[in-house]
Amino acid sequence: MSFSATTPEAPRPVLWRWIQFVLDAGAWTLAILVAVVLRYELTEQTLTPNGVAAFSLLAILCQAVVGFSMALYQGRYSFGSFEEARLLVSVTLIVATILVLLSTFLGFSLQIPRSTGVIAFPFAALFMAASRYAKRMWVESRQKPGENAQQALVYGAGFLGSNLVTRMMQDPKSPYYPAGFIDDDPAKKHLRVSSVQVLGTGEDLPELIRRTRSTALILAFAAADAAFIRGVSDRVAGLGVKVLVLPPLKDMLGGGAHSVTDFREVAVEDLIGRRPVDIKVEEIAGYITGKRVLVTGAGGSIGSELCRQIHPFAPAELIMVDHDETALQATQISLTGRGLLDGRDTVLVSIRDAEGLTRVFRDRRPEVVFHAAALKHAPLLQQYPAEAWKTNVVGTLNVLRAAEAVGVEAFVNVSTDKAAAPTTVLGHSKRMAERLTAWMAGRTGRRYVSVRFGNVMGSRGSMLPLFSEQIRTGGPVTVTHPEVTRFFMTIPEACQLVIQAGAIGSGGEVLILDMGEPVRILDVAERMIAMSGKDIDVVFTGLRPAEKLHEDLVDPDVADVRPLHPKISHATSSGIAPDRLDYDRWLAECARTEEAMIEAQVQEETELSHEVIPGSGAA
Repeated sequence: MSFSATTPEAPRPVLWRWIQFVLDAGAWTLAILVAVVLRYELTEQTLTPNGVAAFSLLAILCQAVVGFSMALYQGRYSFGSFEEARLLVSVTLIVATILVLLSTFLGFSLQIPRSTGVIAFPFAALFMAASRYAKRMWVESRQKPGENAQQALVYGAGFLGSNLVTRMMQDPKSPYYPAGFIDDDPAKKHLRVSSVQVLGTGEDLPELIRRTRSTALILAFAAADAAFIRGVSDRVAGLGVKVLVLPPLKDMLGGGAHSVTDFREVAVEDLIGRRPVDIKVEEIAGYITGKRVLVTGAGGSIGSELCRQIHPFAPAELIMVDHDETALQATQISLTGRGLLDGRDTVLVSIRDAEGLTRVFRDRRPEVVFHAAALKHAPLLQQYPAEAWKTNVVGTLNVLRAAEAVGVEAFVNVSTDKAAAPTTVLGHSKRMAERLTAWMAGRTGRRYVSVRFGNVMGSRGSMLPLFSEQIRTGGPVTVTHPEVTRFFMTIPEACQLVIQAGAIGSGGEVLILDMGEPVRILDVAERMIAMSGKDIDVVFTGLRPAEKLHEDLVDPDVADVRPLHPKISHATSSGIAPDRLDYDRWLAECARTEEAMIEAQVQEETELSHEVIPGSGAA
């Protein structure tokens, strides 16, 4: 959400500039009267009123000449800012110096002491600053958030927090009224910004929320880490407070659509704490810019984001391939704002159709291919392994052969962490796709690689949208096992890795992202429930056939080598020739690993049931 502010920094009308000059002229007149009275120590002296008036007119004339020449009345600086205050002092000092020089030569005839200008200087500057401050207070008092604005606490009284509060206090349409700052820096204990005070530290949050009756807590940090956000969320859980975060500072200062007022509610991605891996733009641009790029599965979560990230690199053509016409239209709309499906950028064909796919490749002759089309729902594929074979294995082979036929230079196969030491049909099918890609790399000598990563947050059919829907409908939230863990990454992060793989990968390699520590699924479910504010149960359904309790990223017997990027491992894959593909043998291997996994799960549950629980009194 965001709001716009009408600030006093807007260009001031000409009328106001002249009004300010008249006020400054009055300030000089009053300052000279005060200076003369102080000069004679409040005693009666014989003064010529005409002399005081003439000296005041000289001061006003000097103020006009110096002030307008130095743009004091031309709106050069923000109203009431430190920059304007510095300019005001400079102008006043120059005018006072001129008055001292004039009084040296004209003071006798005007009966004005030569020290009048020196004494008047601080008073004139003070009176002029006072008029500006009074106007600033009047403007800000008119621009405060309206009566319907919700009370909000702002965590962080630094650059972002101060700017945010200033904007909020100057916008009558702001949805939030800043009730106070929270800051852990003891030096800011008594700080005030736009009359908003630092009320306490993070430890005082529950008490301050109740005292101020705040309904929102805004985290004013450029990049708050996941551990901090989790701590804050836990501290305010059950208090009926929305936790809001700001966009990254680079987005706010990068000239994009984000600003300091574009805050949003904390998402589960913030709590998990994934951060996109930096990509080497110059390397990416070198092999995508000006090239014909084809993306299979372009209507899916990964494929569509790939298209959106590739598009800014100005490929000669971006060819989006999918068998789902509605998904293709959604991707086209996200790129061009149009969904007419009448251009050459969208191609409707299934990767299972080898002949149709080859025709597309021969007609469009892509130079770079990103293969994201796949079936990925593990439980469903466990029931229908033939479908996994047709799409993930044979479909990948069809794309590889079509790419070979037209001399594709770079081919990136999107894989999954379930291909490491696979136990499910999905894992086995994607592992076979990796091996086929490695075989084609050896056959062509070109840069054909696979990219392996974990669960993608927000992708279609992933866990997080499922939890969100279960929470929306009142639950229960289903989790397979209380200790099950998974690796997570964001969709943009996954696509960055896929694109970078085409730049740094060598033929036949499998590139694997270092996804940090695995996340316990139960923790994610409980946090999402807490964020919803609802009372929802969690139900454990048990691990599904062949499902792992903990996923692997790299096979146990494969070395973790990172020669080019500290977050990307390079592994090798043993290729398999198409003539060695055998569905029955592959299916038997899937069944064998499933049986072994089930036996291991049964044995583990048996061992756990015989463990003595401390404090239970069991013998």
